[in-house]
Amino acid sequence: MADNLQEQLYQRIREGLLAGRFQPGERLKIRDLATEWGTSPMPVRAALQRLVAEGALEGEPQRSVRVPPMTRTRFQQIFQVRLNLEGLAVELATPHLGPPDLDLLRALVVRMEAAIEQRQVQDYLSANSQFHLQLYRACGNPVLLRSIESLWLQVGPFFNRLFTGADLSLRLNDFHEDAFAAIEAGDAKAARQFMEQDLIYFAQFLLNLLDLEAGEARLQR
Repeated sequence: MADNLQEQLYQRIREGLLAGRFQPGERLKIRDLATEWGTSPMPVRAALQRLVAEGALEGEPQRSVRVPPMTRTRFQQIFQVRLNLEGLAVELATPHLGPPDLDLLRALVVRMEAAIEQRQVQDYLSANSQFHLQLYRACGNPVLLRSIESLWLQVGPFFNRLFTGADLSLRLNDFHEDAFAAIEAGDAKAARQFMEQDLIYFAQFLLNLLDLEAGEARLQR
């Protein structure tokens, strides 16, 4: 029973990281989470320690953990690997997607568009992570999928920052729509190209944001 509870808590926190529900630098206090979820601290601690071991969280003094802050170097390192792995996953997955998969992906594209129009940040981020990861799960390569999910756990919280640019939000779904059209047509190479364009475009936006924040921090010293 305790193992089942720990697994449930682990999956809940993990899904939150993938969907950007936690912010970079946010502290997760064991006792606060245990109170929120109506359980003892022990399974919460065990779930958090699993995520620390996976690099998704980092330990803090006083029995808490936090989402690691994002730096330019760290983001670049993660992005370089993501670009290659996720592009490959899309290309491998496209031939294996059947009508139910396409229906789900289409619904997620529609959901993301509605979330953008309504400025529903969490709904967009949740649908975005589902779209990408549901697509990658059809790649047929569990080693590749584990690597991608590990990287998403580290970068997912930073995706909240995509909504800091009012002009950018209008483009958040363009590449998804193009990638889905290629997937629906069975064009694996085009689907990979559009997904890589999605990753490159928004990575550059986030890198520029990190540079801007670093410059502001230097001016305040």
